[in-house]
Amino acid sequence: MDIIKVDKLRKVYKIGKEKVVALDNINIEIKKGEICCILGTSGSGKSTLLNMLAGLEKPTRGDIIINKSAVNKLSEKKLALFRQKYIGFVFQSYNLIPTLTAEENVALPLVFRRMGKRKRTQSSLKMLKLVGLGDRTKHKPTQMSGGQQQRVGIARAFVAKPAVVFADEPTGNLDSRTTIEVMTLMVKIARDNNQTLVIVTHDREIAEYADRIIQLKDGGVIADYQTVTPNKDSTEKLGEISK
Repeated sequence: MDIIKVDKLRKVYKIGKEKVVALDNINIEIKKGEICCILGTSGSGKSTLLNMLAGLEKPTRGDIIINKSAVNKLSEKKLALFRQKYIGFVFQSYNLIPTLTAEENVALPLVFRRMGKRKRTQSSLKMLKLVGLGDRTKHKPTQMSGGQQQRVGIARAFVAKPAVVFADEPTGNLDSRTTIEVMTLMVKIARDNNQTLVIVTHDREIAEYADRIIQLKDGGVIADYQTVTPNKDSTEKLGEISK
């Protein structure tokens, strides 16, 4: 079953008197539970596509359907409610609130869902333990390493069990070892909960963690294929991460 459908998507930016075509005639279908990577170099249109999918920008033309809702046609109020219910985000720069603890940062999406404090705390602690930060729950972002902050970001993205999680260059600020840990973790959680994970990156090694790679260049899809040997050893690696 398709959870994301992009139909004839086009985005044109006006810069002075010039028109820049960022995306042109994009047609994509992503299945529920699929680990999908949108791969491309700087200027390929991958970040613009992510913004369109997340409802952060409106397309010039075309439709974006997520979980049977036309995201591009929702009002700002309905779009905010839709994102709270169905979408999770993992950012390159972590985007944690510096004045909040790890536990409070992870619980934040549950506040918007009006979940009671006791249940929020239980869910937050459970996710932090899952990502290997059971002993860092009261730490603030400045008291944690980059890898730890990104694990908090992953816990926050998945805590409300959204149907779709978007990860925007999630390992861009991490070293190679931590990159492996973070990617393994995200893929493992998504697979266990049958969630759709859409990873946006310029890095081919990151792309290999996906079941499917959609490659962009100059605003268009130039390749769309299943990975021959997607990374399936997530369970084994996760055991090492959580120690």
